[in-house]
Amino acid sequence: MNIQIRRAVKEDMPQVLDLIRELAIYEKEPDAVTNTVDDMINDGFGSNPVFFCDLAIADNTIVGIAVWYIKYSTWKGKGVYLDDIVITESMRGKGIGKILFDHVIQEAVKVNAKQLHWQVLNWNEPAIHFYKKYPAELDVEWINCKLTEEQLVKLQ
Repeated sequence: MNIQIRRAVKEDMPQVLDLIRELAIYEKEPDAVTNTVDDMINDGFGSNPVFFCDLAIADNTIVGIAVWYIKYSTWKGKGVYLDDIVITESMRGKGIGKILFDHVIQEAVKVNAKQLHWQVLNWNEPAIHFYKKYPAELDVEWINCKLTEEQLVKLQ
C-alpha cells in the first residue's frame, strides 16, 4: 500500500472532522466533539494558525490524520504537542499510525523542538502498546487538568 503524507488544506477539514468524530466514538465520547469545520478552518488557516494537520492518503482518500501544535515549556523551551493521531477504523493495523507518528517526529526535529508530548488513555491498550515501541516515557505521575469553556466563562 502506498501512503502519501501531506499537510492539510482548508478543503480537507470536513473529512478531518469526520475522522475526529470517529475517534470520539472509539473513545466512548460520541457527543463530546463540539468543534466545527468553520472553527477548524479559522483556527488552522486564519491569520494566526494554532494547529497543524498532516494527512495520510491512500488511493486519494484520507485514511489518517495527525493534529499537532507548538507548545512551550518554561523548563525546556519549544516543544511539539501531538493532540491526536487518528486512523480510520478500516485501515488500522496497516502501519499508517507509525508513518504519521514518525512524520510528526520529523516535524518536531524541523522546528527544533526540545520535546514531543502526547497523551494516551489508560485503557487504550493498542495505543499504549504502539507507543511502547518508541523510547518514550509514559508518565503516570502527572495529573491532567482542564477548565471547560463554560467553567472559564463562569470564572470571569
